[in-house]
Amino acid sequence: MPLAVKKKGRFSYQDYLTWPEDERWELIDGEAYCMSPAPKVKHQRILNNLAYEFTRQLKEGCKHFIAPTDVVLDEFNVVQPDLFVVCSKKKITEDNIQGAPDLVVEITSPATELKDRREKKALYERFGVK
Repeated sequence: MPLAVKKKGRFSYQDYLTWPEDERWELIDGEAYCMSPAPKVKHQRILNNLAYEFTRQLKEGCKHFIAPTDVVLDEFNVVQPDLFVVCSKKKITEDNIQGAPDLVVEITSPATELKDRREKKALYERFGVK
């Protein structure tokens, strides 16, 4: 099932915070993308295997996170990468990550590949993800 746009218009992080907590959304340049349905079993197995390796291999000072964890890049860009690494404690808050992660992993599927490889890749580059 392809990702759906919530509705036309430009949304901010403040709008995003008012939406139901049981729904997953991302904002890319103010456009709201629904993150459902839930990922398939294969996706989750890959994610779990990667998270295990990141736990084993990451050096002290860097932390890895998995979705759904909000990464607030700016007022109009809030994403939930499948897996990401943050090495600056200043970016980690109790509620979310503020600013670009050091590394992002997106597990693509036919439904998300175009968005992940084009829009999100360009977004991550624009915000300085290494």
